Amino acid sequence: MHNYLDFEKPISDLEGKILELKKLASEDESVNTSDEIARLEGRVRDAMVEIYSRLSPWQKTQVARHPSRPHFLDYANELFSEFTPLAGDRNFANDDAIQAGLARFHGTPVAVIGQEKGNDTKSRIKHNFGSPRPEGYRKAIRVMEMADRFGLPLITLIDTAGAYPGVGAEERGQAEAIARSTEMCLNVKVPIVTVVIGEGGSGGAIAIATGNRVYMLEHAIYSVISPEGAASILWRDSTRAKEAASNMKITAEDLKALGVIDGIIPEPIGGAHRDPQAVIERTGTVIADALKELSARNGDELRADRRQKYLNIGRNL
Repeated sequence: MHNYLDFEKPISDLEGKILELKKLASEDESVNTSDEIARLEGRVRDAMVEIYSRLSPWQKTQVARHPSRPHFLDYANELFSEFTPLAGDRNFANDDAIQAGLARFHGTPVAVIGQEKGNDTKSRIKHNFGSPRPEGYRKAIRVMEMADRFGLPLITLIDTAGAYPGVGAEERGQAEAIARSTEMCLNVKVPIVTVVIGEGGSGGAIAIATGNRVYMLEHAIYSVISPEGAASILWRDSTRAKEAASNMKITAEDLKALGVIDGIIPEPIGGAHRDPQAVIERTGTVIADALKELSARNGDELRADRRQKYLNIGRNL
């Protein structure tokens, strides 16, 4: 059974009927339900196409946060071989919200960084629900420095609601760590390819997302603050998150039009959680094409291209 979102009730109802018919057929072999199941499956496909072709920004936010959506480790296990995560910031502790290390991508050595949310209660607590502490960003800086020193392309996968806002994190320099990580992204002389695979929230995302090429999955979101946070600040009412999401330009289509991202990776009908393998394969193809394009440039050109990309955002508005 899927975890259905509130706007997916027509799909839930139809798939519930399909399960009932399959159960009936398994209990009584004399009952032939194949034609009715095929008809209902067709209606499910039609319903998903209709619903997912006109998602609102808030509905896309819900899809981006779907608990069954593939997360960083799902991509890492499929796209990379010999992935070796590194631990610790050589200063205070290790942060499991950020996963960073070395791997091979299509046989080429690369550095990989991303946020991991976890997929059950135990792993979500371990990874702090994908919200990094300062140690995570300092670990990311370590890996970026290593990539720069050895000329390794850098691939970052973004999926965080934002950096952890706890007292301890602020005491240990959360803002400074995010700023240093963003600065390191801008300064390295290797290609950086970034994909927002779920949520891209605030400085927690941009700290490792300042790349030469930035892509988003079709139903991912990317914003300066969460819709709930924006509603709390603007109207002192977090329940107006739906209204905030509609006005914040957080969807892939909006951000492509604004020039913030370079491309959109299509998701299977019904979202990435319906067919994780397909969306991971598409993401790998996009990353490979981007790295091939960027490989023709030297380090100074890559750094200049990256800096100019961010200076140009908003100039034509």
